[in-house]
Amino acid sequence: MASAPGNNLPVFYNDLIPLSSVDHAGYRSRTLDSAPFLATHHAVPLTVDEFVSAQRFLPIIFSAGDEPVPLALMGLNEGVNTFVDDQGKLRGPSYVPAYVRRYPWMLAKLRPDSDELSLCFDPTSEALGAFEDGQALFEDGKPSDLIQGVLKFCEDFEQAAGRTGQFMKDLKDLDLLMDGEVAIQVPGNEQPFVYRGFRMVNEEKLRDMRGDQLRKISQNGMLPLIYAHLFSLQLMRELFEAQVTQGKGPVSVTPAPEPAQA
Repeated sequence: MASAPGNNLPVFYNDLIPLSSVDHAGYRSRTLDSAPFLATHHAVPLTVDEFVSAQRFLPIIFSAGDEPVPLALMGLNEGVNTFVDDQGKLRGPSYVPAYVRRYPWMLAKLRPDSDELSLCFDPTSEALGAFEDGQALFEDGKPSDLIQGVLKFCEDFEQAAGRTGQFMKDLKDLDLLMDGEVAIQVPGNEQPFVYRGFRMVNEEKLRDMRGDQLRKISQNGMLPLIYAHLFSLQLMRELFEAQVTQGKGPVSVTPAPEPAQA
């Protein structure tokens, strides 16, 4: 999920520059109580390491297209996020995907001819700058404990992204994904609301798998991840009801976005 700085930036990022002990020697990081960049996003990339925790709060779906990726669904319509208010503050207890918590940082390739990753950040973020308050990024010219922690988090994220890519490859090789559809019956309406435009695991194919295949996905850890995804789809109704309660009720079927570059 790493990318090189340029115009084709990952979702949330407006710009991306490498962290420098010279150029950013006086920079500090301050804690923000909101994430305005999240308020207009209804789906966020998710790694397989997060499935078990996320499935308690968020529907986990797979994007449409030839290269699907896992997504945490936060709204049923483009631009609607039921988990945060218009300022990006959480409305209540929830799971915040690592992709969101990583911002404004990420590891990126600075040169196309090298696989080396460098710690970069979005300079438009209000969390970083030459502030008088906050935690220093550098101490005596060396990365502070804060930056060491950020680097570790980003490295762990990249490793989780690698495991996610393998999981998706295995799902594809086993032909377990199908076009998804969830129907929600609305009281007083004859026709149900139908959400389409995403992919999901085909439960029938899962039940009909050969014994050796089923044993393999049980031993390699895929099976609990698959069931976490399937169980999470029950939260679609809660997501629908949240939109209605917030006055943002789904008026049409919205497909899931194409895979977000990360």
